[in-house]
Amino acid sequence: MPTLLFTVTNELSFDQRMQRICTSLAKEGYDVWLIGRKIKGCPELKQMPFKQLRINCLSKKGALFYIEYNLRLFFYLLFKKSDLICAIDLDTILACYFSSLIKGTIRVYDAHEYFTEQKEVATRKPIQRIWLAIERFTVPKFQNGYTVNDWIAQALKQRYQVDYEVIRNLPLNLPYTGKQADQRYIIYQGAVNEGRCFEQLIPAMKNVAASLKIYGTGNFINQTISIINEYSLQYKIEINKPIFPTELREKTGMAAIGVTLFDDAGLSQVHSLANRFFDYIMAGIPQLCIDFPEYRAINNEFEVAYLIPDTAPDTIARALNNLLQDSVLYNRLQSNCVEARKKLNWDSEEQRLIKFYNALLN
Repeated sequence: MPTLLFTVTNELSFDQRMQRICTSLAKEGYDVWLIGRKIKGCPELKQMPFKQLRINCLSKKGALFYIEYNLRLFFYLLFKKSDLICAIDLDTILACYFSSLIKGTIRVYDAHEYFTEQKEVATRKPIQRIWLAIERFTVPKFQNGYTVNDWIAQALKQRYQVDYEVIRNLPLNLPYTGKQADQRYIIYQGAVNEGRCFEQLIPAMKNVAASLKIYGTGNFINQTISIINEYSLQYKIEINKPIFPTELREKTGMAAIGVTLFDDAGLSQVHSLANRFFDYIMAGIPQLCIDFPEYRAINNEFEVAYLIPDTAPDTIARALNNLLQDSVLYNRLQSNCVEARKKLNWDSEEQRLIKFYNALLN
Protein backbone atom coordinates (compact mmCIF):
# COMPACT_ATOMS: atom_id res chain seq x y z
CA MET A 1 0.00 0.00 0.00
CA PRO A 2 1.72 3.23 -1.14
CA THR A 3 2.09 5.93 1.51
CA LEU A 4 1.20 9.52 0.55
CA LEU A 5 2.18 12.53 2.68
CA PHE A 6 0.31 15.85 2.29
CA THR A 7 1.67 18.98 3.96
CA VAL A 8 -0.06 22.23 4.95
CA THR A 9 0.67 25.06 7.41
CA ASN A 10 -2.87 25.48 8.66
CA GLU A 11 -4.98 23.77 11.31
CA LEU A 12 -6.33 20.44 10.06
CA SER A 13 -9.77 20.33 11.73
CA PHE A 14 -11.38 22.92 9.45
CA ASP A 15 -9.63 22.22 6.13
CA GLN A 16 -12.53 20.89 4.07
CA ARG A 17 -10.51 20.76 0.87
CA MET A 18 -7.74 18.59 2.24
CA GLN A 19 -10.21 16.40 4.11
CA ARG A 20 -11.97 15.72 0.79
CA ILE A 21 -8.74 14.96 -1.06
CA CYS A 22 -7.26 12.73 1.64
CA THR A 23 -10.53 10.86 2.19
CA SER A 24 -10.89 10.09 -1.52
CA LEU A 25 -7.35 8.74 -1.75
CA ALA A 26 -7.64 6.76 1.48
CA LYS A 27 -10.81 5.09 0.17
CA GLU A 28 -8.90 4.25 -2.99
CA GLY A 29 -6.57 2.18 -0.82
CA TYR A 30 -3.63 4.52 -0.19
CA ASP A 31 -2.04 5.06 3.21
CA VAL A 32 -2.64 8.81 3.48
CA TRP A 33 -1.14 11.24 6.00
CA LEU A 34 -2.17 14.88 6.35
CA ILE A 35 0.43 16.94 8.19
CA GLY A 36 -0.37 20.40 9.51
CA ARG A 37 0.22 22.89 12.25
CA LYS A 38 -0.61 22.67 15.94
CA ILE A 39 -2.35 25.83 17.08
CA LYS A 40 -3.07 26.68 20.70
CA GLY A 41 -6.69 26.02 21.61
CA CYS A 42 -7.43 23.93 18.53
CA PRO A 43 -9.93 21.08 19.00
CA GLU A 44 -9.00 17.43 19.20
CA LEU A 45 -8.67 15.85 15.79
CA LYS A 46 -11.70 13.87 14.70
CA GLN A 47 -11.34 10.32 13.43
CA MET A 48 -10.85 10.32 9.66
CA PRO A 49 -10.24 7.65 6.99
CA PHE A 50 -6.67 9.01 6.79
CA LYS A 51 -3.98 9.68 9.40
CA GLN A 52 -3.30 13.17 10.78
CA LEU A 53 -0.29 14.79 12.42
CA ARG A 54 0.17 18.25 13.90
CA ILE A 55 3.60 19.86 14.14
CA ASN A 56 4.16 22.22 17.07
CA CYS A 57 6.33 25.31 16.55
CA LEU A 58 7.73 27.85 19.00
CA SER A 59 7.31 30.63 16.43
CA LYS A 60 3.71 31.48 15.60
CA LYS A 61 3.90 33.81 12.61
CA GLY A 62 6.12 35.60 10.14
CA ALA A 63 9.42 34.50 8.63
CA LEU A 64 10.57 32.69 11.77
CA PHE A 65 7.47 30.51 11.73
CA TYR A 66 7.94 29.48 8.09
CA ILE A 67 11.62 28.72 8.65
CA GLU A 68 10.99 26.71 11.81
CA TYR A 69 8.00 24.86 10.37
CA ASN A 70 9.82 23.87 7.19
CA LEU A 71 12.84 22.65 9.18
CA ARG A 72 10.69 20.53 11.47
CA LEU A 73 8.66 19.29 8.52
CA PHE A 74 11.81 18.47 6.54
CA PHE A 75 13.18 16.16 9.23
CA TYR A 76 9.83 14.48 9.71
CA LEU A 77 9.43 13.86 5.97
CA LEU A 78 13.02 12.72 5.65
CA PHE A 79 12.65 9.90 8.17
CA LYS A 80 9.01 9.00 7.45
CA LYS A 81 8.62 6.09 5.04
CA SER A 82 6.67 7.29 2.03
CA ASP A 83 6.16 6.81 -1.69
CA LEU A 84 4.98 10.32 -2.51
CA ILE A 85 5.17 13.76 -0.90
CA CYS A 86 2.76 16.54 -1.85
CA ALA A 87 3.31 20.22 -1.01
CA ILE A 88 0.11 22.23 -0.66
CA ASP A 89 1.07 25.76 -1.79
CA LEU A 90 4.51 27.34 -1.54
CA ASP A 91 4.69 27.58 2.24
CA THR A 92 5.68 23.89 2.63
CA ILE A 93 7.38 23.35 -0.71
CA LEU A 94 11.02 23.67 0.44
CA ALA A 95 10.71 20.92 3.03
CA CYS A 96 8.94 18.72 0.50
CA TYR A 97 11.49 19.35 -2.22
CA PHE A 98 14.65 18.66 -0.22
CA SER A 99 13.24 15.62 1.59
CA SER A 100 11.94 14.09 -1.65
CA LEU A 101 15.26 14.83 -3.37
CA ILE A 102 17.28 13.04 -0.70
CA LYS A 103 14.89 10.10 -0.49
CA GLY A 104 14.23 9.80 -4.21
CA THR A 105 10.50 10.05 -3.55
CA ILE A 106 7.86 11.17 -6.06
CA ARG A 107 6.93 14.81 -5.39
CA VAL A 108 3.75 16.68 -6.29
CA TYR A 109 2.80 20.35 -6.10
CA ASP A 110 -0.80 21.23 -5.26
CA ALA A 111 -1.17 24.89 -6.26
CA HIS A 112 -4.30 25.65 -4.26
CA GLU A 113 -3.89 29.30 -5.32
CA TYR A 114 -1.37 31.47 -7.14
CA PHE A 115 0.60 32.05 -3.96
CA THR A 116 2.92 34.86 -5.11
CA GLU A 117 -0.03 36.84 -6.50
CA GLN A 118 -2.13 36.93 -3.32
CA LYS A 119 -2.81 40.45 -2.12
CA GLU A 120 -0.96 39.99 1.19
CA VAL A 121 2.11 38.90 -0.81
CA ALA A 122 1.82 40.95 -4.02
CA THR A 123 1.40 44.27 -2.19
CA ARG A 124 4.53 43.73 -0.05
CA LYS A 125 7.32 43.72 -2.60
CA PRO A 126 10.18 42.56 -0.33
CA ILE A 127 8.08 39.61 0.83
CA GLN A 128 6.93 38.88 -2.72
CA ARG A 129 10.56 38.78 -3.91
CA ILE A 130 11.36 36.10 -1.32
CA TRP A 131 8.38 33.94 -2.27
CA LEU A 132 9.09 34.45 -5.98
CA ALA A 133 12.65 33.22 -5.43
CA ILE A 134 11.28 30.12 -3.70
CA GLU A 135 8.73 29.63 -6.48
CA ARG A 136 11.35 29.96 -9.24
CA PHE A 137 13.68 27.54 -7.48
CA THR A 138 11.15 24.83 -6.67
CA VAL A 139 8.17 24.78 -9.03
CA PRO A 140 10.14 23.75 -12.17
CA LYS A 141 11.41 20.79 -10.12
CA PHE A 142 7.80 19.69 -9.44
CA GLN A 143 6.81 18.41 -12.87
CA ASN A 144 3.80 16.62 -11.39
CA GLY A 145 1.06 18.83 -10.01
CA TYR A 146 -2.45 20.20 -10.19
CA THR A 147 -4.29 23.42 -9.47
CA VAL A 148 -7.85 24.71 -9.09
CA ASN A 149 -8.59 26.44 -12.40
CA ASP A 150 -7.39 26.83 -15.99
CA TRP A 151 -5.96 30.33 -15.52
CA ILE A 152 -3.53 29.29 -12.79
CA ALA A 153 -2.55 26.17 -14.76
CA GLN A 154 -1.77 28.29 -17.84
CA ALA A 155 0.09 30.93 -15.79
CA LEU A 156 2.34 28.30 -14.21
CA LYS A 157 2.90 26.62 -17.57
CA GLN A 158 3.91 29.90 -19.19
CA ARG A 159 6.22 30.85 -16.34
CA TYR A 160 7.73 27.49 -15.40
CA GLN A 161 6.94 25.08 -18.26
CA VAL A 162 4.97 22.72 -16.01
CA ASP A 163 1.83 21.05 -17.32
CA TYR A 164 -0.54 20.78 -14.36
CA GLU A 165 -3.93 19.10 -14.12
CA VAL A 166 -7.01 21.11 -13.09
CA ILE A 167 -8.94 19.67 -10.15
CA ARG A 168 -11.53 22.12 -8.91
CA ASN A 169 -12.49 22.75 -5.27
CA LEU A 170 -15.96 21.30 -5.54
CA PRO A 171 -17.86 20.20 -2.42
CA LEU A 172 -19.06 16.74 -1.49
CA ASN A 173 -22.26 15.68 -3.21
CA LEU A 174 -24.59 15.67 -0.21
CA PRO A 175 -28.39 15.22 -0.21
CA TYR A 176 -30.35 18.44 -0.54
CA THR A 177 -32.98 18.89 2.15
CA GLY A 178 -34.03 22.43 1.35
CA LYS A 179 -33.76 25.44 3.63
CA GLN A 180 -33.77 24.34 7.25
CA ALA A 181 -34.94 27.70 8.61
CA ASP A 182 -36.19 31.02 7.32
CA GLN A 183 -33.58 33.12 9.06
CA ARG A 184 -32.70 36.47 7.55
CA TYR A 185 -28.96 36.38 7.89
CA ILE A 186 -26.10 36.63 5.44
CA ILE A 187 -23.12 34.30 5.82
CA TYR A 188 -19.43 34.58 5.06
CA GLN A 189 -17.45 31.37 5.49
CA GLY A 190 -13.73 30.83 5.10
CA ALA A 191 -10.49 32.65 5.71
CA VAL A 192 -10.81 36.18 7.09
CA ASN A 193 -7.82 37.40 5.08
CA GLU A 194 -6.67 40.50 3.28
CA GLY A 195 -8.34 41.05 -0.07
CA ARG A 196 -11.75 39.64 0.98
CA CYS A 197 -13.34 43.12 1.10
CA PHE A 198 -14.31 43.29 4.77
CA GLU A 199 -13.39 46.99 4.64
CA GLN A 200 -16.34 47.46 2.25
CA LEU A 201 -18.73 44.73 3.38
CA ILE A 202 -18.90 45.87 7.01
CA PRO A 203 -19.90 49.51 6.35
CA ALA A 204 -22.34 48.26 3.70
CA MET A 205 -24.17 46.28 6.39
CA LYS A 206 -25.33 49.56 7.98
CA ASN A 207 -27.85 49.81 5.16
CA VAL A 208 -28.78 46.15 4.73
CA ALA A 209 -31.98 44.71 6.16
CA ALA A 210 -30.32 41.58 7.58
CA SER A 211 -27.52 40.50 9.90
CA LEU A 212 -24.12 39.10 8.91
CA LYS A 213 -22.49 36.01 10.40
CA ILE A 214 -18.79 35.40 9.74
CA TYR A 215 -17.37 31.91 10.29
CA GLY A 216 -13.59 31.81 10.14
CA THR A 217 -10.36 33.48 11.08
CA GLY A 218 -7.23 34.68 9.33
CA ASN A 219 -4.66 37.44 8.92
CA PHE A 220 -7.34 40.18 8.76
CA ILE A 221 -9.42 39.12 11.75
CA ASN A 222 -8.21 41.85 14.13
CA GLN A 223 -8.78 44.56 11.53
CA THR A 224 -12.24 43.13 10.85
CA ILE A 225 -13.17 43.37 14.53
CA SER A 226 -11.85 46.96 14.61
CA ILE A 227 -13.95 47.95 11.59
CA ILE A 228 -17.07 46.43 13.18
CA ASN A 229 -16.39 48.47 16.32
CA GLU A 230 -15.65 51.60 14.29
CA TYR A 231 -19.10 51.45 12.67
CA SER A 232 -20.81 50.30 15.90
CA LEU A 233 -22.21 47.23 14.16
CA GLN A 234 -21.63 44.69 16.94
CA TYR A 235 -25.41 44.23 17.17
CA LYS A 236 -25.61 43.28 13.49
CA ILE A 237 -22.37 41.46 12.66
CA GLU A 238 -21.31 38.31 14.47
CA ILE A 239 -17.84 36.78 14.23
CA ASN A 240 -17.61 33.07 15.00
CA LYS A 241 -14.51 30.94 15.32
CA PRO A 242 -14.00 28.22 12.70
CA ILE A 243 -16.33 25.26 13.20
CA PHE A 244 -16.22 21.69 11.94
CA PRO A 245 -17.33 21.22 8.30
CA THR A 246 -20.51 19.35 9.23
CA GLU A 247 -21.61 22.22 11.49
CA LEU A 248 -20.62 24.81 8.90
CA ARG A 249 -22.74 23.14 6.23
CA GLU A 250 -25.72 23.30 8.58
CA LYS A 251 -25.17 27.02 9.31
CA THR A 252 -24.77 27.76 5.60
CA GLY A 253 -27.99 25.96 4.72
CA MET A 254 -29.88 28.14 7.21
CA ALA A 255 -28.61 31.42 5.74
CA ALA A 256 -30.43 33.57 3.21
CA ILE A 257 -27.39 34.69 1.18
CA GLY A 258 -23.70 33.84 0.92
CA VAL A 259 -20.90 36.31 0.21
CA THR A 260 -17.92 35.81 -2.13
CA LEU A 261 -15.98 39.07 -2.53
CA PHE A 262 -12.40 39.88 -3.50
CA ASP A 263 -10.54 43.03 -4.42
CA ASP A 264 -8.32 43.28 -7.48
CA ALA A 265 -5.02 43.98 -5.71
CA GLY A 266 -3.60 40.56 -6.60
CA LEU A 267 -3.96 38.33 -9.66
CA SER A 268 -4.70 35.39 -7.35
CA GLN A 269 -7.87 37.20 -6.24
CA VAL A 270 -8.88 38.29 -9.75
CA HIS A 271 -8.60 34.72 -11.02
CA SER A 272 -9.73 32.94 -7.87
CA LEU A 273 -12.32 30.20 -7.62
CA ALA A 274 -13.04 30.08 -3.92
CA ASN A 275 -14.31 27.02 -2.06
CA ARG A 276 -17.12 29.07 -0.55
CA PHE A 277 -18.53 29.91 -4.00
CA PHE A 278 -19.34 26.23 -4.53
CA ASP A 279 -20.27 25.60 -0.89
CA TYR A 280 -23.08 28.14 -1.16
CA ILE A 281 -24.33 26.44 -4.33
CA MET A 282 -24.27 23.05 -2.61
CA ALA A 283 -26.24 24.54 0.29
CA GLY A 284 -28.84 25.82 -2.19
CA ILE A 285 -28.49 29.51 -1.30
CA PRO A 286 -27.96 32.44 -3.69
CA GLN A 287 -24.85 34.53 -3.19
CA LEU A 288 -23.44 37.97 -3.76
CA CYS A 289 -20.26 37.60 -5.82
CA ILE A 290 -17.68 39.83 -7.46
CA ASP A 291 -17.80 39.81 -11.26
CA PHE A 292 -14.38 38.24 -11.88
CA PRO A 293 -13.70 35.93 -14.86
CA GLU A 294 -13.89 32.48 -13.22
CA TYR A 295 -17.13 33.29 -11.38
CA ARG A 296 -18.66 34.95 -14.43
CA ALA A 297 -17.99 31.87 -16.57
CA ILE A 298 -19.81 29.60 -14.11
CA ASN A 299 -22.62 32.09 -13.58
CA ASN A 300 -23.14 32.43 -17.33
CA GLU A 301 -23.86 28.71 -17.41
CA PHE A 302 -25.85 28.25 -14.20
CA GLU A 303 -26.92 31.73 -12.92
CA VAL A 304 -26.47 30.99 -9.22
CA ALA A 305 -25.07 34.35 -8.06
CA TYR A 306 -25.78 38.07 -8.14
CA LEU A 307 -22.62 39.51 -9.70
CA ILE A 308 -21.47 43.04 -8.89
CA PRO A 309 -18.92 45.07 -10.89
CA ASP A 310 -17.21 46.64 -7.87
CA THR A 311 -17.08 46.34 -4.09
CA ALA A 312 -18.03 49.86 -3.04
CA PRO A 313 -20.18 49.73 0.14
CA ASP A 314 -23.15 51.28 -1.70
CA THR A 315 -22.90 48.66 -4.46
CA ILE A 316 -22.77 45.82 -1.93
CA ALA A 317 -25.70 47.22 0.11
CA ARG A 318 -27.92 47.73 -2.95
CA ALA A 319 -27.21 44.23 -4.24
CA LEU A 320 -27.85 42.52 -0.90
CA ASN A 321 -31.10 44.41 -0.38
CA ASN A 322 -32.16 43.55 -3.92
CA LEU A 323 -31.61 39.86 -3.22
CA LEU A 324 -33.53 40.12 0.05
CA GLN A 325 -36.46 42.05 -1.40
CA ASP A 326 -36.88 40.70 -4.94
CA SER A 327 -38.48 37.30 -4.36
CA VAL A 328 -38.64 36.49 -8.10
CA LEU A 329 -34.88 37.02 -8.50
CA TYR A 330 -34.09 35.22 -5.25
CA ASN A 331 -36.24 32.18 -6.04
CA ARG A 332 -34.77 31.91 -9.53
CA LEU A 333 -31.20 31.91 -8.22
CA GLN A 334 -32.09 29.46 -5.47
CA SER A 335 -33.76 27.09 -7.93
CA ASN A 336 -30.70 27.32 -10.18
CA CYS A 337 -28.44 26.44 -7.22
CA VAL A 338 -30.45 23.29 -6.59
CA GLU A 339 -29.95 22.24 -10.22
CA ALA A 340 -26.29 23.34 -10.44
CA ARG A 341 -25.29 21.34 -7.36
CA LYS A 342 -26.06 18.17 -9.34
CA LYS A 343 -23.09 18.96 -11.59
CA LEU A 344 -20.84 21.17 -9.45
CA ASN A 345 -19.85 18.55 -6.89
CA TRP A 346 -16.88 16.40 -5.93
CA ASP A 347 -17.96 13.26 -7.81
CA SER A 348 -16.32 14.21 -11.13
CA GLU A 349 -13.29 15.91 -9.61
CA GLU A 350 -12.65 12.92 -7.34
CA GLN A 351 -12.22 10.70 -10.38
CA ARG A 352 -9.69 13.13 -11.88
CA LEU A 353 -7.78 13.16 -8.59
CA ILE A 354 -7.67 9.37 -8.30
CA LYS A 355 -6.61 9.01 -11.95
CA PHE A 356 -3.78 11.50 -11.36
CA TYR A 357 -2.35 9.63 -8.36
CA ASN A 358 -2.91 6.16 -9.83
CA ALA A 359 -0.91 7.18 -12.90
CA LEU A 360 2.01 8.30 -10.73
CA LEU A 361 2.05 5.33 -8.38
CA ASN A 362 1.05 2.34 -10.51
